[in-house]
Amino acid sequence: MTVYVLVGTQWGDEGKGKITDILAEGTDYVVRYQGGNNAGHTVCVGESTFKLHLIPSGILYDSCCSVIANGVVLDPAVILQEMETLRAQGISVNPSKLKISSIANVILPLHRQLDSKQEAKRHQEKIGTTGKGIGPAYMHKVARTGIRVQDLLKKETLKKKLLRQNWGEVYSESDYDIDQVVDEYHGYGMQLKPYVVDSSLFINEAINAGKSVIMEGAQGTLLDVDHGTYPYVTSSNPVAGAACVGAGVGPHKIEKVIGVTKAYLTRVGEGPFTTELHDEFGELLRKKGGEFGTTTGRPRRCGWLDLVVLKYAIRVNGITEICLTKLDVLDGLESIKVCTHYKTVDGELLDEFPLDLDVYSSCEPVYEALPGWSEDISQMTDFSELPASAKAYVEYIASYTGVQIKMVSVGTRRRQTIHLITR
Repeated sequence: MTVYVLVGTQWGDEGKGKITDILAEGTDYVVRYQGGNNAGHTVCVGESTFKLHLIPSGILYDSCCSVIANGVVLDPAVILQEMETLRAQGISVNPSKLKISSIANVILPLHRQLDSKQEAKRHQEKIGTTGKGIGPAYMHKVARTGIRVQDLLKKETLKKKLLRQNWGEVYSESDYDIDQVVDEYHGYGMQLKPYVVDSSLFINEAINAGKSVIMEGAQGTLLDVDHGTYPYVTSSNPVAGAACVGAGVGPHKIEKVIGVTKAYLTRVGEGPFTTELHDEFGELLRKKGGEFGTTTGRPRRCGWLDLVVLKYAIRVNGITEICLTKLDVLDGLESIKVCTHYKTVDGELLDEFPLDLDVYSSCEPVYEALPGWSEDISQMTDFSELPASAKAYVEYIASYTGVQIKMVSVGTRRRQTIHLITR
C-alpha cells in the first residue's frame, strides 16, 4: 500500500499536473480531493497538450483510475465537456477509468451568477475569483442547502432541494425556470450515473487491497481558506490534511506528502505578494514560463522564490519531499534571488510567515543572491549534467528547508524531468 498526497506549496500553478502525470504512470488511482473547475492542469505528452480542470491527469493512462471525491464541487456540464474533449484527443474515458463521488456538491447556474454579483460588489477589494461559482457552491454546502451528485438522479428530490435555495434573490422570475433547471440537471445526472460511486468506500477498498493511490489537491497552500492569505484565497482547503476529509480516508493511511514548488513564484488574482517583480525580470519569467492561467488565460504575477512561504507550506502540510518545477525558466540569468526573511515596517526580521495580512502586506523581502547559469538545461536528464550553479540552487533550497528534493522539472514534457535525492 502506498498513499501519497500531492500539494502545491505556493499560490497554485506550481506544475502539479505534470508531477501527477509522471507519478500516475505507476499508480493505480489518482484522487482529486477538493476544489472545482477553477483549477487547471496542463499536461504535455509528446506533441499533445491536455488541459484538465476537474479530471485528474491519471486519466491519460489506461492502467490508472481517476476519482473525483466528495470534497470537490462539480459542474456537471463542465465535466461532461471535459470528458468529450479527452475522447476527441484519443483518451479513453469510461466508468472503469473515472469515478465520481455520489455526495460531491454540484455547481448550478445560481452559483455562477452569485459569484459574479459578489465580486462586482467588492469594488476596490476584489478577490479575483474565476467566476465559476466555486465559492457560492461551497457556501451552500456549508449552509446545508447544497445539491449533491446523487440528487441529480431523482427529479422530485432535485426540485425540492432547488426550491430551498435563494434563486429569487438573484434572478427575476422571468430569468429562470426551476422545472427547466431540473430537467437540464437531471439530464446531466443520467449521463454521469454510470460513473457515480461511494468514493470513500471505493478508495478505502483499493487501499486495503494494497493498491497505490495519489491524492491531489487543486490550487496551493497560500490559497487555502484557513491557512492562506485570507481573504484572497479559494473557498476550500488545498492543504494535505484536507485530503482525509475530501476523500474520506483516515490520516494513518497516508505515507508521504509531496510538495510541488516552482523555482520562482507566481500568483493569479488579487492579494499581497512580497517578492513580486514589476520589472523586466518579472516580465521575463512570465514570457519564458508561459505564465498564463490554464482556466482563465489571465497573466500571472511573477516574482522570486520565497523560502519563507515554502517553509510555512512544509509545516502546515507535513511535506516529506519536494518536486521542484520550471528550473529551466531561470536559464540565462546572471544572478538569481531567493527570499530568506521578511523585514517589517518596524525593522524586525521575520523568518516565519506572518498570519496577519496587514503585517505581511507591509513586509519587504530580504534576499540572498545566488549565481545563475548561462546553459540551456532543458534537455538534461541527470542531476550531474546540470551546471554547478543550477545544482547549487537546488541544493540551497533543500538545505534551507531541510526537506529532500526528489524531482526537478526542466521542461513541460514528461522526459524533461530529473530524478534525484538531495541531502
